[in-house]
Amino acid sequence: MLATETLTAASVRGKGLNSGIAKWDTSTNSSSRTRPQIKETFSSSEHVAFDPSKHLKYSPPSRTYTMKELGYSDSRGVSPIGVSEPFSLFSEEAIKQMRAEVLSDRVWAHYQYSSNLAQCQLRGFAPECAPFVYDAWKSPDILAIISRIAEIDLVPVMDWEIGHINISLQSEDEKSKALAEKSRRDSEEDGLGCSWEDEDPIVDWHTDSYPLVCVTMLSDCTNMIGGETALRKGTGEIVKVRGPQMGSAVILQGRYIEHRALRALGMTERISMVTSFRPRSSLAKDDTVLTTVRPISDLSELYHQFAEYRFEILQDRFRRIEREIRDRKRARRRFNTIDVKRFIREQIEFLQHMDKEIVEDDKVQRGVIQDDSHLISEDLKKHSRKRPCSTLE
Repeated sequence: MLATETLTAASVRGKGLNSGIAKWDTSTNSSSRTRPQIKETFSSSEHVAFDPSKHLKYSPPSRTYTMKELGYSDSRGVSPIGVSEPFSLFSEEAIKQMRAEVLSDRVWAHYQYSSNLAQCQLRGFAPECAPFVYDAWKSPDILAIISRIAEIDLVPVMDWEIGHINISLQSEDEKSKALAEKSRRDSEEDGLGCSWEDEDPIVDWHTDSYPLVCVTMLSDCTNMIGGETALRKGTGEIVKVRGPQMGSAVILQGRYIEHRALRALGMTERISMVTSFRPRSSLAKDDTVLTTVRPISDLSELYHQFAEYRFEILQDRFRRIEREIRDRKRARRRFNTIDVKRFIREQIEFLQHMDKEIVEDDKVQRGVIQDDSHLISEDLKKHSRKRPCSTLE
């Protein structure tokens, strides 16, 4: 998931739906610098229906890496798969339509968010403003592909997190200067043993709020240098997974693996779309947290959808346990005291987790991730406390 490097600082402004939410201040930028250019010819009012036969261009990933291969236990996470290599997912026509919806005037004006982790994000717009994007990620064909790669039946975690957009921009002059700096540093001996990507990553070490994400590239990355995703294995070793090309995607269990996006050079824009997923089954664990999304969301909408799907999980679980109790009684078997008490304790923990994540509105500082609970490793937490939190996603 990518954060922007070169945009202006956030300001808090506006009333209504997003009142009080930190937004990206575009008042000091020219129109060519504040917003990626839409090269497509779709009009903002034109609705193109998502059609899998035309808009899917799927090729399986060359390989996937299991959690065990990444040094984690089999019980960690919701899937045995930790991360995939990039794979082709959408056609060029599909990407053009997604860009037209995502970069429309309405989305750009009303759904921008900014934080101390990322300066330009577009969130929560899909159901109302991007029917093509919304239908694509709700499509049974897409869900089947994502589930097949992840080896678990998945659904979007909630509508608010469909099509989350991260935007990074550079002017042509900034791009040239960055490439020249890389060339200079590559020709010199770096006494610190620190590569140019590691020194100034796009997004520093973090974990995601949701179990699994699919990151799709909406920009042309033909001339991109760098831009890999670095993963921290359970052993502490760092491995890199190459970034996707336009129309391609990567699947990652971001809730359970610390990762960061390394610097990318050679392009003036980088726009990625991130859709978050959870297991379809109510019996699967759901340890979603709202740490990194709470400060960059319409809290009423976020909490409503979070509570709705979690309560649906509880309802299904209670119906299941009720049937089991009723069936045992009809079969004249003894009440299973141990199992029922275990079930009760698990649901209490489930509700306590919800209570912790639904923080009172007046205690949420808009645009500011206030703690380091999105990190796992103690050494990274210590590093996070020593520096301003300015580049995490």
